Amino acid sequence: MTAPGAGVGRADARQNREAVLRAAAKLFAEDGPEVSLARIAQRAGVGAGTVYRHFPSKEILIEALLARHLDGLVDLSDQWAARAAPGDALFGFLLEVIEKWVGRRHVCDALTADRSWPHAMLAAAAERFGEALERLLRNAEQAGAVRPDVRPEDLTALAVGAAALSSAHPNRARGMRLTRLLLDGLRAPSVTEVAPFRDVSRPVGHESAGRGRQHCRECGAALRVRGTGRPARYCGPTCRQRARRRRIAD
Repeated sequence: MTAPGAGVGRADARQNREAVLRAAAKLFAEDGPEVSLARIAQRAGVGAGTVYRHFPSKEILIEALLARHLDGLVDLSDQWAARAAPGDALFGFLLEVIEKWVGRRHVCDALTADRSWPHAMLAAAAERFGEALERLLRNAEQAGAVRPDVRPEDLTALAVGAAALSSAHPNRARGMRLTRLLLDGLRAPSVTEVAPFRDVSRPVGHESAGRGRQHCRECGAALRVRGTGRPARYCGPTCRQRARRRRIAD
């Protein structure tokens, strides 16, 4: 029989654990993995003992944080598969993964510098992520949207490299443009013009020199130039809503 208040205690423990993970994610992104557990506890609004009870060491905290992030990406891959064509799902997912990894560069660097990683929790999450990526790749191959010689580990390596490139570039928009060019190299050869895939970046400078062509501010797709009225900024309601959600989040 469950003791009175035990359910409440477990709920409080879960909330405290999530608060610590959220605080750690923000501080690691801001200042790197050298942040102390005491500072993480302060940002999370809990005592140091609460942090140590859930995460006896910083290494265990980092592992739990990245495992949580990878599981979130697995859920994200399912969402892309459900709402987009196979090719768009793969490329859109990869772009979103890269954008999310940019903010976690410090933690990823800490892991790659330690040859003892991954530990069991992170290894299991990485396996789930690899399986999700393989499903998207297999669907895109069957649809003829990606080169047949691409492997899941190629995509992981490309995503890590593209995240580093985007972090190093002084202009975020141009860094993401280079990322899209890298991903375009994965597409299956075609005799027709390849339509740009939708992504979550915010390209700038959409007028092509000398032609006045305009592009969607959200996905980069070419817009139909209208002779009258205000010029269109987005290709449709989906991109308009996505841009609005991004402004609210910022």
